[in-house]
Amino acid sequence: MEAGHTYLVDILALLLATIVVIPFFHAIRLGAILGYLTAGVILGPWGIGVFNEIEQIRHLGEFGVVFLLFVLGIELKPEKLWQMRRLVLGLGSGQLFITAAVIYGIALMFGLSHQTSIIIGFGLALSSTAFCLKLLAEKGGIVTQMGQKAFSILLMQDLAVVPLLALVSYFAGDAAAAAGGHGHGEFNLWYAVGVVIALLLAGRYLLNPVLGRIVASQDPEVFIAVAVFLVLGVAWLMEFVGLSMALGAFLAGLMLAESHYRHQIEADIMPFRGILLGLFFMTVGMGIDFGLLAENIITIVLLTIGLMVIKAAIVFGLTKLIGAKTDMAIQTGVLLSQSGEFGFVMFGAASVAGLLDQFTSQMLVLIITLSMVFTPFVVKGVNMLLLRFYKPEVDDDEAVKEFVENSDEHVIIAGFGRVGARIAALLNAAGVHYVALDMREERVKAARAQGFPVFFGDASQLKVLQSAGVSRAKMIVVALDNTEQVDRMIPIVNQYYPNLPVHTRAKDRKHCADLISHGASTTVSETLETSMHLTEHVLSGLDFNEQDIENLLNEFRDDYYSHVVQKVAENKVVMGELRH
Repeated sequence: MEAGHTYLVDILALLLATIVVIPFFHAIRLGAILGYLTAGVILGPWGIGVFNEIEQIRHLGEFGVVFLLFVLGIELKPEKLWQMRRLVLGLGSGQLFITAAVIYGIALMFGLSHQTSIIIGFGLALSSTAFCLKLLAEKGGIVTQMGQKAFSILLMQDLAVVPLLALVSYFAGDAAAAAGGHGHGEFNLWYAVGVVIALLLAGRYLLNPVLGRIVASQDPEVFIAVAVFLVLGVAWLMEFVGLSMALGAFLAGLMLAESHYRHQIEADIMPFRGILLGLFFMTVGMGIDFGLLAENIITIVLLTIGLMVIKAAIVFGLTKLIGAKTDMAIQTGVLLSQSGEFGFVMFGAASVAGLLDQFTSQMLVLIITLSMVFTPFVVKGVNMLLLRFYKPEVDDDEAVKEFVENSDEHVIIAGFGRVGARIAALLNAAGVHYVALDMREERVKAARAQGFPVFFGDASQLKVLQSAGVSRAKMIVVALDNTEQVDRMIPIVNQYYPNLPVHTRAKDRKHCADLISHGASTTVSETLETSMHLTEHVLSGLDFNEQDIENLLNEFRDDYYSHVVQKVAENKVVMGELRH
């Protein structure tokens, strides 16, 4: 009972810190990452001391990185990843080896051994996937040119984690000592490749039928359970064959990238990702040893700044070498200037193996942590300086053009029934990019079989809309059959995206007025337009003049929608009286 009580206090403390600290940091425009770090400091051993054993909670927080990589994988289609292969192998490996070599040379100057210097070089060369992707999301994500370059470097670093841990094992002369619980036995490349290929084939040919049966059961809880099981199951399997859990989760996302269930799964996973990723950032804050920092503050701060300058300069030089614009190269370098969570793992394994003494290991952990703390400030400061002093180069609009082609100016169609499908066909004929969402599996299957970009998902859920790119959409067209879904959806869109145009179908005149009151831009009454078209044919059959028919219908339509406007005004008056 006492243990359960302790866990309950821990959970309440984490939730309370999130509720209090994060909104405050958003209000002062410093962002969620610094808020989580501060919350971790407050709750950790050097704060109020709610958490004193950091390692156990850090392992839980690492699942946030796992879910983050899954969401990234589900948003990145395999053909897009294949297009990035040269960036991954060229830019990514160049950054890793050049940075490691420079830091290796500096470590030798401090009198460290060759083996220790190599471990420190590679460990500090790795950047934080969690930090970079979180900050990158504020700049448009990985669809931008900067995003692709940063992600290619991060992906190469993640691929390098397993060989680097094996290197620690080799230096120690004892695989068990350096493994630190990572994997089960020695790493077998061909075995791992075989498992990856088998998973990709299963994802292509088995996953959609299985998910289809789950959807057919009409049980959303089971669907969520399957989504979480898929992420954690593939992550565990990859760890079992010697790869990292984060790469396993990324692979699970790639398996679902072409699935028409991807938007719904992404929406279901988002809450887990958000909470656990926040917990990961908190554990970084909890791990700051302020005693050691106070004793060596000048040395640690200077080493941290030096590390960030070296990493930023190398990334800047490499990105400029492949033709990037100056501002993009600067932003990419600053974004990747910190060291990351895999550095904790690598130095921990080296410390256990006796390759790093305790003092050096703790100093390195502090340098990594401080580099993470400094990064959001540096990114914000550099962006402000670029906005003020940087003069764009001649072809600078190419980055904006690519961003628009990949993710901007699209229309979201909610519902792909008879109305939604016709709207989609007309938009397609007009050359307008769109994404459609529908909850009926048979509709989604039929549409995708014909090549339409239709995905399974409840458009009345904010997370589903966000996964469909609502923040970058041109507008939303609501063609849902279910009026309850429409009534839920309009206020949500108006609350979170008040400037986004929303054009919706409505049941009748009263429904039109209600939807406009809740934020719809325009409404079209089903009963009116059906009646109007039928009446037009009837009057034509009775040999009425075409101009007389048009005048009559326009007059009736104007009168109908004027009553809608009047009803909206009356609703606003009633709401005003209720407020007073």
